[in-house]
Amino acid sequence: MSSGWDDYLDLRKRLPEYFADPADAAIRILDDVEQVTAAEQAKAAALRARGLPPEWSRVGVVYQDEYLTLVRDPVRFPGGGLGTYIRKMPSGGADGVVLLPVLDRTIVLIEHFRHATRRWHLEAPRGFGEAGVPPAEQAARELQEEIGVVPARLVELGSMHPDTGTSTDEVRLYLAEITELGPPDADEGIRAVRTYPVQRVGDLIRDGVITDSFTIAAWSRATLRGLLTVAAP
Repeated sequence: MSSGWDDYLDLRKRLPEYFADPADAAIRILDDVEQVTAAEQAKAAALRARGLPPEWSRVGVVYQDEYLTLVRDPVRFPGGGLGTYIRKMPSGGADGVVLLPVLDRTIVLIEHFRHATRRWHLEAPRGFGEAGVPPAEQAARELQEEIGVVPARLVELGSMHPDTGTSTDEVRLYLAEITELGPPDADEGIRAVRTYPVQRVGDLIRDGVITDSFTIAAWSRATLRGLLTVAAP
């Protein structure tokens, strides 16, 4: 087992909800040392057969910084085979937040440059969660940081899992009623704050102009709940 195994065991103790094995789980996380070793060996053999580095089989914490943690779990698959599965989780163990601001029956979106895609995106304000901070409070902070306003009212829209295949992330969605617009946070890579009629946002989603999954989810959830009013033509 890798040097990250001790960190992995500590993480399991600190955040047990991320390692739960419900009774009907199709993929089981292993903790018996012999089975863990067997899972690593099985994965290493499969990697070698494909000409890939066998060290990619090592279980435990494989990377960690202040934002994210990557773990490689030893698992038993539905057919009974052993192997590994990599996952990403927030280092702080707190949910992220997304806000769909509404000003005078218009949707407020920001033009945000994202390093990961090397592109400008039209999207709703959002941010990482912070341990010990209630999600609604975190949401209000993010709104003030990114577009310089305090929400007059926050409406919970539930949560979403942006990537159930590789990530434990759960993000809280909010509709935020605001009464004004403040300056965008240029230090965060935000160059403009834009307002759009409700249906125009739907058109931008339909036409692939808005590609950010969080924005699509927040707008869809608010629309389906009847919380967005379409302005009269």
